[in-house]
Formats: sequence, structure tokens, C-alpha cells
Amino acid sequence: MKQYNTRAIMASLLICGFVGMFSETALNIAISNLMDVFHISAATAQWLTTGFLLTLGILMPTTGLLLQWFTTRQLFIGSVMSSIAGTLIAALAFKFEMLMVARVLQAAGMGLLIPLMFNTILVVYPPEKRGAAMGFVGLVIMFAPATGPTVAGLLIEYLSWHYIFWLSLPFLVIGLFVGLKYLENVTNVTKPRIDLQSVALSTIGFGGLVFGFSKAGEGAEGWTSAVVITSIVIGLIALTLFILRQMFMREPMMNLRVFKYPMFIVGLLLVLSCMMIILSSMIILPMYLQNGMRLSAFTAGLMLLPGSALNGLLSPRMGRLFDRYGPKWLVIPGLVIVAAMLWFFSGITTASSIAFIVALHIGLMVGISMVWMPSQTNGLNQLPPELYPHGTAVMNTLQQVAGAVGTAIAISILTKGMEKYLHNSPTPNNLAEKANAMTFASQNVFMFAMIVTLIGLAMAFFIRRVVVKHAAMNPSH
Repeated sequence: MKQYNTRAIMASLLICGFVGMFSETALNIAISNLMDVFHISAATAQWLTTGFLLTLGILMPTTGLLLQWFTTRQLFIGSVMSSIAGTLIAALAFKFEMLMVARVLQAAGMGLLIPLMFNTILVVYPPEKRGAAMGFVGLVIMFAPATGPTVAGLLIEYLSWHYIFWLSLPFLVIGLFVGLKYLENVTNVTKPRIDLQSVALSTIGFGGLVFGFSKAGEGAEGWTSAVVITSIVIGLIALTLFILRQMFMREPMMNLRVFKYPMFIVGLLLVLSCMMIILSSMIILPMYLQNGMRLSAFTAGLMLLPGSALNGLLSPRMGRLFDRYGPKWLVIPGLVIVAAMLWFFSGITTASSIAFIVALHIGLMVGISMVWMPSQTNGLNQLPPELYPHGTAVMNTLQQVAGAVGTAIAISILTKGMEKYLHNSPTPNNLAEKANAMTFASQNVFMFAMIVTLIGLAMAFFIRRVVVKHAAMNPSH
């Protein structure tokens, strides 16, 4: 197998990935600030997040194809340049539309970079070292979004939201230069035929679903809104046609043969349940801390930092444990810990101590780190090398959909729960009652996340360690 400068290759990919993921969540804390600055409604501001997710949902399914059409370096340069352009425009933005364009460019950069990162690891690392390498990706995917809100809270308090992007820019430029110097082309460019019908169907299908679910979590009408129902129905129809088309094509855009591999399916389902658990609980917890417990955005960000940081830092360690012992001994105990933490979370009140909530959040994040990377690596390991681009495309695309679904369900449970509580309250406008309504509704969301966890736990009993028989790819140059 060819020797690569794996450290330098990983460094360039991880620096750029970190900055991309950081700015994704950093802006969430700034949303209320941006509503004041640009004089926009919450529904309009929400587009900064929805637009980002939508771009990812549309781009991710095509990455399997792009990885076969362009060299590693071409894709890397394209994705980082898109991120740099987006970050620069965002740093200079003086109106909402400019910031919106910037977000789409940033999302396009991330949508290419994340699958490229997974695919490169599968090629340059032998199977017995992949767990640790995937763990470092886990560090980026979990640690960057975790530091986002805390750093952004500080920047907004003392400078302005523009500095979120000014801070990110130099790191992207450094990542680009490291990549230009050390990143090699690690895949074969086969240039399969591009089927425009498949591209159109996947765009409408995945785009419709992500858009529909994102909208469901926004308005007062929620799931009953005509826009939500229409876009989800159109999305599902397009997706069904897309799947049928892929099954009968000689060179499909997204090769669904990956679903012939049982451990890939188990790994995928576990990753999707992790995504739903983390997004549903992580969107509600900061809201609860700010609106239920009346803490500042910065304090809420600080409270969530230890758990998220620990999750990131443990990821490479879990990867090494996976390399040594396989997935079962990590995944099953991990899900048991997650279920236990969510059970305690479903009982928190405004009287719960800050230390107790921080401890629960740490436990939750440690549990997730035991499940996520081992399931993902084990699932991808079962695929033959020619299906790596398709496997990473399927996993990354469905994660975006699961994220949008988890968020939408969480927000609608929260809204309905608060409405129900305040409807039965004699003093619905009382501040204390509003905090109680927030508590009651948040408990319901944590119960939902716990049910998802228990379903995941049932699936985890089917996970088996994959013994990789195929030799690692030997890329031609």
C-alpha cells in the first residue's frame, strides 16, 4: 500500500472542517442579535440555519459522484475556496441578503469537505487504524460546534457578530496552504456518466424533506402548514422515484448496493439515532437554560462546554478502543448511559442545580462518543473500496435529513407542550408560569429523545465487528 503523509493530510482537512463546523453553530447564538440588527423576524432569521441545512441536503447526495469526477486536490481546493469566500462575505455583511449568500457558500464548502474527509481516511489508513483516524474527525464534528456558542457569546458581548467570521478566516487560509503543500490525490478519477434526472430527483427529494421538516419546526401552524405537507410529500415522491431509478441504472449516482451490507445498515441506523438524540436535546437545552432558568446566553454556552469538549476529546480515544475491541463493548454501554442521562433530564426543573445539569450533559456526551464513531467506522469498513464514496454520501446525506427531522420534532413537542400547559394555567402571562411551561415541555422532548435511544439500544444488539478482507485501495497516480 502506498505511504502517505497522513498527519499533514489530516491536519489540512481537520483545520478546515473545524472552522466550518464552528461557524455553523456560532451563528445560532447570534440569531436574536441579528434580528435586532437587520430588523427581521425569527422566521426570516431561521433561514440562516435552514438555508445552511438545505444546501447540505442538496449537495451531499451528489458527493459520491463528485468524488469520482474530480481529484482529491481539486475537491479540497474547491470546498475551501467556497468556505473562504462565504466567510469573507459574512464578515463584511451589512444586510441580511449578503449574510444569506455567505451561509450558502459556507454550506457548499462544508458539504464537499466532510464526505471528502471520510473518503480520504478510508483510502489512506489501513482498516486497523481507521477507528483512531475517524475519532479525530469525531473530535472536529463534535468539538467545533460545541465551542461555537461559547466563543460567539463572548465575541457578541464584547465586539460584534462580524468577529465570528473574522476569527475563522485566517484558520481557513492556513488550512488551504497546508493542503496545497501536502494533500495528495488519493482516489481514482473514473468520470462515470452524470445522469441529470438522478441529480434533479435527489435535489427535489432530499431538498424537499429537509425544507419541509425545517419549516415544521418554525411556524405557529407547524406540521399542519400547507407548505410543510406539500414539500414533504413532493420530497418523498421524488425520493421514491430517485431510489427506483438508482436500482435499475448500470452506473447509479448513489449506489444503493451499500444496503446489501448488514453492518453498514446497523451502523447507519445508530448514527442517525445519535444525530436525532443530539439535535433534539441540544436545541432544547440552551433554550431551557435561557428561557426556563433565566440564564444568559454566555452562561448557557459555558454550561454546555465541558460535556461537548469532553465528547470531542474522547472521540479519538474511543476510536482506538474500537480498533482494539470492536464496536459492541462501546456501543451498548454507551446507549445505556445516554438513556439514563435522558431519563434524569426528563425530570429537571427550574430548581435543578447548574452542577447537576452540567453533570448530566457530560454523561450524555460521553455516551454519544461511545456510540457515534465506532458505529460509523464499523459500518463503512464492511463496504468494498469502490463503494466508499457511495457509503459516505448515503451516511452524510441521511444525517442531514435525520438532523432536520429531529430538530422539527423537538421544536413541535416543545411548542405543543408549552401551549397545553399555559392553556390550563390560571395565570398564563405570569413569568414563573412561562418558565414552568418551558420546563414541562422540555421534559417531554427529553422523553422523546430517550425513546429514540431505547430503539437504538435494541438495534445495537445486532452489531458485529467487521473483519476487513479486501486489501486497501492502491490509488494510481
